[in-house]
Amino acid sequence: MRAIICTKYGTPDVLHLQEVEKPTPKDNEVRIRLHAAIVTPSDCAFRKADPFIVRLMYGLGKPKHAVLGVEFAGEIDAVGKAAASFEVGDPVYGISPHSFGAHAEYMCLPESNPLSTKPVNMTYEEAAGVCDGALTSLIFLRDTAHIQSGQKVLIHGASGSVGAYAVQLAKYFGAEVTGVCSTTNASLVKSLGADQVIDYTKEDFAKNGQTYDIIFDAVGKRSFSQCKSSLKQRGVYLSTVPTLGIMLQMLWTSKIGSKKAKFTASGLQQNKENLVFLKELVEAGKLKSVIDRRYSLEQIAEAHRYVETGRKKGNVVITFGQK
Repeated sequence: MRAIICTKYGTPDVLHLQEVEKPTPKDNEVRIRLHAAIVTPSDCAFRKADPFIVRLMYGLGKPKHAVLGVEFAGEIDAVGKAAASFEVGDPVYGISPHSFGAHAEYMCLPESNPLSTKPVNMTYEEAAGVCDGALTSLIFLRDTAHIQSGQKVLIHGASGSVGAYAVQLAKYFGAEVTGVCSTTNASLVKSLGADQVIDYTKEDFAKNGQTYDIIFDAVGKRSFSQCKSSLKQRGVYLSTVPTLGIMLQMLWTSKIGSKKAKFTASGLQQNKENLVFLKELVEAGKLKSVIDRRYSLEQIAEAHRYVETGRKKGNVVITFGQK
């Protein structure tokens, strides 16, 4: 099978397409023939080991997992003799936050992993996109910030892969949503359900006097200190980027003050139930994918370069030529 191999940290040029042996599922595993995967800012971080905490978690001198890629959608291709949750031919979507491996034509995972049959009204590409931004947003908004109906929520980076789904989920949970994005993406964010849109090229939300119950920095560009005055009492600031600053702010605000700064490793908290929940939202018409660009497996270095520009809208999808 073909796979993208990354054996050292560096620029997108360290990614190489190679022929490797197709994996065989263990007794408790299923093998998935991949139809679509995602390239995310996290993939870029894992590839270049930035921030340094990546090396501490995933390999000090070189990547512990040679095949990157966490979010995917595909078809069950083989089933281990002890696996009973899926059958050959089942269309599935899910994530592999512990072993990665989605940037290849086949992968094996324990059936207990965050894996579910995909929404019937989505393509494989669209379903893979949900595994990226929607799963992350769900953990941050529902489980970390404990979002409530009627709250005022600001999503910074509202047109990105996390922000686009955060807007939709915040609306589903009954919040009044303000999205922050560029002029170009304002109409997209409005179409996703945002009640107000702030064009960051014209206005700084942190200086306009408005306050929010939750400020979700989905792109990691604004610090807690910059956002603190825009939080209501008992308000929560969320960041998706695990910088030293946010870690120190989490520790400090957990002890002092009513306004809290929070980060969570959302990928490591996922489960099948979250995928089923999102599947039901999609099938009910409450959640949709936002796909910016599609690249073939051979073009994955180009996909990494585009993601690193910081200008993508929604998801960047890797396709495998499967129908």
